[in-house]
Amino acid sequence: MNEFTLGVEEEFMVIDPVTRELKSHEQKIVDSAQKIHEDQVKAEMHQAVVEVGTHICHNTQEARAEVGKLRTTVAQLAGDIGLRIGAAGTHPFSHWQHQLITDHPRYFEIVDEMQEAARSNLIFGLHVHVGIQSRDMAIHIANQVRYFLPHVFALSTNSPFWEARNTGFKSFRTKVFDKFPRTGIPDSFSSIEEYDNYIKLLVKTNCIDNAKKIWWDIRVHPFFETIEFRICDCPMLVDETIAFTALFQALCAKLYKLRQQNMKFITYSRALINENKWRAARYGIDGKMIDFGKEMEVNTRSLVLELLDFVDDVVDDLGSRDDLQYVHKILEHGTGADRQLAVYQQNSNFEDVVDYITSQTLKGL
Repeated sequence: MNEFTLGVEEEFMVIDPVTRELKSHEQKIVDSAQKIHEDQVKAEMHQAVVEVGTHICHNTQEARAEVGKLRTTVAQLAGDIGLRIGAAGTHPFSHWQHQLITDHPRYFEIVDEMQEAARSNLIFGLHVHVGIQSRDMAIHIANQVRYFLPHVFALSTNSPFWEARNTGFKSFRTKVFDKFPRTGIPDSFSSIEEYDNYIKLLVKTNCIDNAKKIWWDIRVHPFFETIEFRICDCPMLVDETIAFTALFQALCAKLYKLRQQNMKFITYSRALINENKWRAARYGIDGKMIDFGKEMEVNTRSLVLELLDFVDDVVDDLGSRDDLQYVHKILEHGTGADRQLAVYQQNSNFEDVVDYITSQTLKGL
């Protein structure tokens, strides 16, 4: 299946192993990594962040190999300069005020425009690209797959702490990012032309200078032939990253298959989907979400199982059945947020949480 190729981007925290605070690596990790992986390792706006991205992968097995390799390389290079990397949606206690902005005109420009919203945007996400060759098909799938975003997001919640406070959310990362414009669940678009005209209008009126400043939870990518899923916290475990990648790929394949059979899933409004996204951010997999078909609340866990059933008939063709099985482990052992909270509750010590995150980031590699 060359339609549903994959690309995975992860953003990692760079951590001082003594203080456990976020620490600027002065681009040393990026500079060293680029000698090994060329442009697969990049700087981000804050200097304590490293972003990695896989090559185009043809299945989840290739994605797993690439994600593991990139995590291992970045961790080794960080270790060479006395630092560690960690995978979570937010750092448990570091304050954004103490973090340096990367010396690059693009980031200075964003900070100049967004001010404190940008400076405080010290968050770490997972972005999954799924290849869809036709942009008409891509907007069709993006419209419908929006309904399922909160379900996968609930599984990925991995940011319960912010600036040494237990926020009461399973994902506070999304609350921090909400301060940016053009974020969250997008509206649906009747056609790719309507979407393109929207972008053109924003560029023409100086709202944005290019389409990459659309930061929605899902977008038809402006330059690649992909749908990009941007809603998830950066997962602690490689197994989790690959499970979410497999879910997004399977959803695209299923909705594509329905379209080929002249069927489609119902397109729900942004206002309704937002209710579920809010619940996912607050409660993770332990709350309830709304089943809009039945117009009633249902346990999030049972909706996740329904989601697995929904995509079941495409996963063998994709070769991702084993990777999707990990979703059952998340339902059993809890999300990254649940596990962070469990560690914190033992001694009320945020440093223990950071140590747990950094140890889990390389688990199984």
